[in-house]
Amino acid sequence: MSYYKDAIKRMLPKTYHRKYVAHEINIALTHFKNLEPIMDKYVYKDGTTKDLMSLAGTIPVIFHDHTYNIPVCLWIEETYPETAPICYVRPSPEMMIIRGKYISSDGEVMLPYLEEWKNGECDLVSLLQVMLIVFGDFPPVCMQPHPEPQQASFGLQFHRQAEVPSKTGGSLYLYLVREDGQPFQQENETNC
Repeated sequence: MSYYKDAIKRMLPKTYHRKYVAHEINIALTHFKNLEPIMDKYVYKDGTTKDLMSLAGTIPVIFHDHTYNIPVCLWIEETYPETAPICYVRPSPEMMIIRGKYISSDGEVMLPYLEEWKNGECDLVSLLQVMLIVFGDFPPVCMQPHPEPQQASFGLQFHRQAEVPSKTGGSLYLYLVREDGQPFQQENETNC
């Protein structure tokens, strides 16, 4: 057994099929290098929590001839491989979930492959490959639109002053523009 596979096996609680799960995770990590095994708390829909093994990171999805790193998390329960992993897309703060046929509004992945999971026929690598294909056709996330500064509903908008007015005493001014367009003026002392 490789050192890495042995380390994964040690991470797993004794309630798991440790040797089998460690082997499956190790194979998945050879194909998907941006995933990482983590023991973490999973919160079920009824509010209960449980420490579960997860594979978290990104998978490289090709969409319109460009590769995008889609953040995912596969939660592996103690009953694996009899039951399918619980899968989610995990958007970064700059991303938003695209709810669709295979993705719920909270990011849960609902593929037919998961629903028809069969022990001995289905595995982590195949699941990740199915995700690559499906996400290539139906991307689960996209970048959030950023409003233009003039469209933003901020009380104050910050503008950089091109030139710093000279003033004796080494003071600098920070100019802020109010909603009515009039500048605020705040003096900051510097210790130059």
